[in-house]
Amino acid sequence: MERPAWAPQGIDLTVPSVSRMYDYYLGGSHNFEVDREAGRRAIEAWPSLPKTVQANRAFMRRAIEFAAAEGLTQFLDIGSGIPTFGSAHEVAQAAAPEARVIYVDYDPVAVAHSRAVLDGNDRADVVSADLRSPQDVLESPEVEQLLDLERPVALLLVAVLHYVEDKDDPWQLVARFRDALAPGSLLVLSHGSGDSSTEQEAGESVRDVYRSTSTPLIMRPRSDIEPFFAGWELVEPGLVPLQRWRPEEDPGAHDPVLPCGYAGVGRKAGRAG
Repeated sequence: MERPAWAPQGIDLTVPSVSRMYDYYLGGSHNFEVDREAGRRAIEAWPSLPKTVQANRAFMRRAIEFAAAEGLTQFLDIGSGIPTFGSAHEVAQAAAPEARVIYVDYDPVAVAHSRAVLDGNDRADVVSADLRSPQDVLESPEVEQLLDLERPVALLLVAVLHYVEDKDDPWQLVARFRDALAPGSLLVLSHGSGDSSTEQEAGESVRDVYRSTSTPLIMRPRSDIEPFFAGWELVEPGLVPLQRWRPEEDPGAHDPVLPCGYAGVGRKAGRAG
């Protein structure tokens, strides 16, 4: 297989990548046939998957605009993937030109492409680190240079925690980030779910596809997603289906193919510095 110029040396082009599959779902161009094939199998098993990914991206945009309207100008996007149109820095800096954005991912393709996209943007940077090592993120030179953790930060965990297994205690990971952030910080979170029996059956087929990658997919029920907001005050409308979080228009109650996941925004209690 010919290696594109944007693909870093050392990555295995024969193994599907979660971030490149996500790029494929969004209609991006930074993916390989192995990613597209895995993506097609996932969509065949779960036809609502593309709508779920699009709903995730739309939720993230609305949540960032909400954060900017609340006066936040610092954004930490963990598990950011490959930047495509409408990525966090574009939305945040359109809403607040002074906004500073840090992307975090451990996929070398996502990190390399982020660096290329952000070249010349002195208010945005990328960290090569793993969500499961909060210290590596929070103490990175990029975060220390660009963000002031004594002031509120919008922590974006959008469609990433369903790739963290229970054995890695994702609830404790979120708590560690919460404890490191200033009062007034926001948690922007979405998570794939399959609460109905039909979704559970389809979800198992999708999980089989993701087992071919290096990253598992854990579709959690709402009852396991809500505890991520421990220590955060949920803002209205609370933890709701993706398309129901402050929609700009009626998301279509009668749409036969609805996104499968929940989203919410929480605020860390206390007075902002």
